[in-house]
Amino acid sequence: MRRLAAGLAVAALLSAAAWASDGKPVKPKAGDKCPVCGMFVSKYPDFLAESIHRDGSYAVFDGAKDLFKYLRNPGTFAPGRRPSDIVAIYVTDYYSLALIDGKRALYVVGSDVYGPMGREPIPFAAEKEAREFLADHKGKRILRFEEVTADVLKGLD
Repeated sequence: MRRLAAGLAVAALLSAAAWASDGKPVKPKAGDKCPVCGMFVSKYPDFLAESIHRDGSYAVFDGAKDLFKYLRNPGTFAPGRRPSDIVAIYVTDYYSLALIDGKRALYVVGSDVYGPMGREPIPFAAEKEAREFLADHKGKRILRFEEVTADVLKGLD
């Protein structure tokens, strides 16, 4: 009986893995809304951010600020969702407009560039570009992913 139970458990894990997300970015559909503010995300591709979930679902955002709000407590915006459900995070690099790994990105805060929801942490893949943007657009600081705290977000609202 134990072998049967163990075999069923392994089969369930393998089945779940088969349905799990590959973590690749998605292209938002016309009807996809930001779970934080409710805006239609496809209208703002230059500021797109997204979280990809283990079960293959995703959440898309009209900017990095709302992504960070969601990451703090996804269950607030998507009942039942936990931070451990997220397998990948993407943000749009300001200059290349390419989706980049949100955890490796650098974020300029306090600049004169506004996104769809006002002041945003502006993402960059390269430090050199973040520094140039900081100087050109009166930015205040360059932050790493883990430095974008609740206090930083409050300062942007």
